Amino acid sequence: MKKSVLRYTGIWIFLVLGGLLLMHLLPGLTIGGHKLRRVDLLSDVRPPAAPVEEPDTLLPPPPKVKPAFVDTCRTGMTCIEDYSDSAMRGMTPFYRALDELLSRSRRMVRIAYFGDSFIEGDILTADLREMLQQKYGGRGVGFVPITSNVSGFRPTVRHTFGGWESHSAMDSVAFDKSRQGVSGHYFIPGPGAYVELKGQNKYASLLDTCWRVSILFYNKGDVTITARVNRNEPVSETFQPTGTLQAMTVEGRIGSVRWTVERADSTLFYGATMDGDAGIAVDNFSLRGTSGLSLRSIPMHTLREFGRERPYDLIVLQYGLNVATELGKNYDKYIAGMHTALEHLKEAFPQAGILIVGVGDRDYKTEEGELRTMPGVKNLMRYQQNLAADAGVAFWNLFEAMGGDCSMARLVEAKPAMANYDYTHINFRGGKHLAQLLYEALVYGKEQYDRRRAYEEMEP
Repeated sequence: MKKSVLRYTGIWIFLVLGGLLLMHLLPGLTIGGHKLRRVDLLSDVRPPAAPVEEPDTLLPPPPKVKPAFVDTCRTGMTCIEDYSDSAMRGMTPFYRALDELLSRSRRMVRIAYFGDSFIEGDILTADLREMLQQKYGGRGVGFVPITSNVSGFRPTVRHTFGGWESHSAMDSVAFDKSRQGVSGHYFIPGPGAYVELKGQNKYASLLDTCWRVSILFYNKGDVTITARVNRNEPVSETFQPTGTLQAMTVEGRIGSVRWTVERADSTLFYGATMDGDAGIAVDNFSLRGTSGLSLRSIPMHTLREFGRERPYDLIVLQYGLNVATELGKNYDKYIAGMHTALEHLKEAFPQAGILIVGVGDRDYKTEEGELRTMPGVKNLMRYQQNLAADAGVAFWNLFEAMGGDCSMARLVEAKPAMANYDYTHINFRGGKHLAQLLYEALVYGKEQYDRRRAYEEMEP
């Protein structure tokens, strides 16, 4: 009897193993848009398959870089590719602004950094801000929206608020595009609505105090706002409608400020700012889930009014995570929309240079369970590069700077980890790493700009 049981058990095990081995021959299944991994009992001993290169015959060819001064990029660095023409809408306005700052001019050099969830919570921009402020001067965290879903996650400012009705461009209902500000938000105060910002020094330096803080709003009726700085006696001011963007501003050595709306009639608020009296300011305009196309819907007059209040010298656009698909090849429609957004920003901020930061690496598991870069990501990056060339702006290849194929997986597997297990988003350690690479590219670009200018001055 025991022999019979052992024999049937052995046969059963043999049949199960055989069935599992044969299941590897079945085609991959897709359920709910997600590919299921193929069964492969021999995956640990099977030699890895060579990466399959996607044909790129349908993609636009990479543009030829047209620098005004020919020079090689430093070994190991991913340099900024400046495709600007005589209109000089690439990096030149930013480098000229730095020249003015370095000539001991008491001016602000402002950067608006637009992006999606990749930079949410001040990831990457926090470290880029610190590096630039340490080199060129400046203090403060810059722009902060009135409310935020990630206020407890953002380490560069202590942000508390209450009594607000919040609206975002990514809302599916009840969003009025005509009311939105530069960040893609607007906020309506209730009775006693407040927002409090407190400088921090635990994550990055130069953020514990600042010199100039403002709250930005648009009112159709009278509004009374109280500012309480460093927990001292509050100061109130009443503003009558002007038909344009307004700001209540206080100055001094400021560690914390609490704004309270005492009385408001038909008033929209947009955000508060914390700046130094000179140097670098980096405003983080992250919007979770966006493709960047919503920039087209911000009213031109609103952008111009923000530009008068905060005249930017450089606008950075980093999008793509919410656009790239696993095998996407044709992004013509998206790029056409982004071209419209670029022209919209050019008209609204005529003094600013523009830098497109290409989409970063994003990995997925193949049917065999192997981590690979999504081919659609590399395809989108090529389209973005051509967008910069066609629009006459600058481009920085984040995918290349990260390390190319499967670089996101390497960041996830780093000790300690620099990216999340979704193989899509970096964490703050990864943000610091990438910010260092972008900072080096910006500084090197400034050095090349100085060399080119010196060369041109020597020409007869």
